Amino acid sequence: MSDTPQTSGATASPPKVGFVSLGCPKALTDSELILTQLSAEGYQTSKTFAGADLVIVNTCGFIDDAVRESLDTIGEALAENGKVIVTGCLGAREGEGGGNLVRQMHPSVLAVTGPHATHEVMEAVHTHLPKPHDPFVDLVPPQGIKLTPRHYAYLKISEGCNHRCTFCIIPSMRGDLVSRPIGDVLTEARKLFEAGVKELLVVSQDTSAYGVDVQYRTGFWDGKPVKARLFDLVRTLGEIAKAYGAWVRLHYVYPYPHVDDIIPLMAEGLVLPYLDVPLQHSHPDVLKRMKRPASGERNLERIARWREICPQIVVRSTFIAGFPGETEAEFQHLLDFVQEAQIDRAGCFAYSPVEGAAANALADPVPDAVREERRARFMAVAEAVSAERLRRRVGATLQVLVDSAPGLGKKGGVGRSYADAPEIDGLVRLLPPEKISKTLKVGEFTRARVVAAEGHDLLAVPI
Repeated sequence: MSDTPQTSGATASPPKVGFVSLGCPKALTDSELILTQLSAEGYQTSKTFAGADLVIVNTCGFIDDAVRESLDTIGEALAENGKVIVTGCLGAREGEGGGNLVRQMHPSVLAVTGPHATHEVMEAVHTHLPKPHDPFVDLVPPQGIKLTPRHYAYLKISEGCNHRCTFCIIPSMRGDLVSRPIGDVLTEARKLFEAGVKELLVVSQDTSAYGVDVQYRTGFWDGKPVKARLFDLVRTLGEIAKAYGAWVRLHYVYPYPHVDDIIPLMAEGLVLPYLDVPLQHSHPDVLKRMKRPASGERNLERIARWREICPQIVVRSTFIAGFPGETEAEFQHLLDFVQEAQIDRAGCFAYSPVEGAAANALADPVPDAVREERRARFMAVAEAVSAERLRRRVGATLQVLVDSAPGLGKKGGVGRSYADAPEIDGLVRLLPPEKISKTLKVGEFTRARVVAAEGHDLLAVPI
């Protein structure tokens, strides 16, 4: 491969950047911003290393498995291409002796940045692969470059987190809460809907805290004042989505008291009756050791009240088993909570001592084997609860967003209901339509009658 920078022209091809995006939806939105800027400046982008002039790897650095995957991917990119820029959460991790972990493991990378660093990444690209002249800016879609299917997209409303949960190192990598201006958020949402997005998934480190850092400052959108706070944001997003016949789904919603105010918006149909609430545990002593926000909330009563206001609401949550000091009685409290709260969708991690986390210094660490055994016990209970709640949907008619439809839509397909976020929840497996004239189309809604529940999924017939 020549080291001479390519320039655009009648005969030269534009420089090509390979791109790999790892990690959570928040990292995905960082990737989208970088890809959009690359395209705006005339670079070609590719999902492969082959033929690329350099490679960007957006990493995850939260848990050990993610760190290994990120380091392995960087190594693979170096082996196949040789010119690699690293960004994302792993880029902010310290290694032994306080140096940069990525630099220690892969000293030949061209540059390393932390998360939400589009400007720094582009500076590194410009240094090692000068941008082409006269980029075709009009070829970049208004909504930017997206890595998700055309019919759904993530919308990040803030960056960073003000909390210092003892098991988490994200604030050290992503910094304190920085809320995006509400006008920018709403403008991006409308562009996405105009581009054909049918489901908008709102993400951040702490969605409930939106606007806290700017004291709920009033912004302007569409010529009207709008406060930068959760209720106003959700209501306005719901109103925009309704005009386009689309969904809005909320993720990472900490259970602060003001979250109660958005439940009526779900009952009205403005936003999906779905809450992703990262509870992590139920026992107050464990939550105190975790330094979780809203740890004093009476969550059983809160969830019961939500279901009174909006009976169809689905609650998803994540939990940690085997946190340092967790007794068998505290773990049993968690199992009882999941059953009593009737958590619709639950995930569980065995506690992992992430390097740099304050929880590593807590007394009475739980042995590895016990952590894994508790995680397995938790999932058995949680899956039984989820399966029973899914069985209650048999016979119901649901609106389903079609994700795939082979055979020109005549042979059925796969979709999701309001209860199913992409890639983390179950699916609705669609049988061939009852009507010969009916076809399924990816990215469009269909009505379907549920005929069975199988594991985490529903089986339904389009009608």
